[in-house]
Amino acid sequence: MIDKKKGPCILGTNILYLIIALLLITLGAKAQFKEVYTGLLITEYLIILLPTLLYIKLSGYSIKEVLRLNRISLKQSIYIIFIVLFSYPIAIFFNFIGIMVLAKFGQVVSNPVPIPSTLNEYLLSIIIIALTPGICEEAMFRGLIMNSYESLGKRKAIIYSAILFGMFHFNLQNLLGPIFLGIIFGIIASKTDSLLSTILGHTINNTIALTIGYKYINLEQNLGFSSVVLPERIMMIYSFITLGLLAIFLGLILIKLIKSLPSSRKDPIEMDNTYNELILMSRTKNEKMSSWERLPLWVFTLIFIFWNYHIFFI
Repeated sequence: MIDKKKGPCILGTNILYLIIALLLITLGAKAQFKEVYTGLLITEYLIILLPTLLYIKLSGYSIKEVLRLNRISLKQSIYIIFIVLFSYPIAIFFNFIGIMVLAKFGQVVSNPVPIPSTLNEYLLSIIIIALTPGICEEAMFRGLIMNSYESLGKRKAIIYSAILFGMFHFNLQNLLGPIFLGIIFGIIASKTDSLLSTILGHTINNTIALTIGYKYINLEQNLGFSSVVLPERIMMIYSFITLGLLAIFLGLILIKLIKSLPSSRKDPIEMDNTYNELILMSRTKNEKMSSWERLPLWVFTLIFIFWNYHIFFI
């Protein structure tokens, strides 16, 4: 008998993750190649969200409980908005580190996500590129996966789900940033006990990226410039130092915001700092993942390496 209170099993969740990842780089990639917006809708709702909901339902669990479909307060929403605003530049810094490494050993490729150039495209992108992944990907990662992994302890659930979230983008340039954001979203989900909070956070993050891209493209078109003319090496060093200092400053503010985020947990604990929060959240069960449970993740990791090797190093 399955203990329904434990949530979906790790092995089943890992197998589902592997299957969805394979569908993403085959059917999803093909659909997005034909028409990017329609392809993204197919990918998010039919390849990611639908199998996630079907797996939860067919396994006999409550979708509402597994996905933490609980309300959040206005105060929590405001905190989440500011947390994401301060997290975004830090995530950019982590991605920039990845780009610097790739620039030495591989090639840097253009961003596959379309950047809107008109107001109509921008508004459409808010729905398809910002809101849709916020709903579908959060249901999978901070919903199903994080719930399944909580048998390992909440800290491990947050970290593992964040790593799987980052790798799910299948892009070495966009790996470290999403992992960092995944950890932030995981902490938010744990403190608020609600997927709605991370849907809000994920949507805001994507909206910030779209808005910056949209405004930058329009600035280029209106002013007629493309970039500051400086040697590439100098630009990389200057950007690294600037982003690094900004990340440190914003990180200190971010820690205070996360500490102050109102908790909806039934057993709220006063935290001294974010690190202590992760330590205390891990003091539940301390099970380990078995070899069979790890197997789908090892298969996925090999696919991830092979996929990125052909993109960045060949």
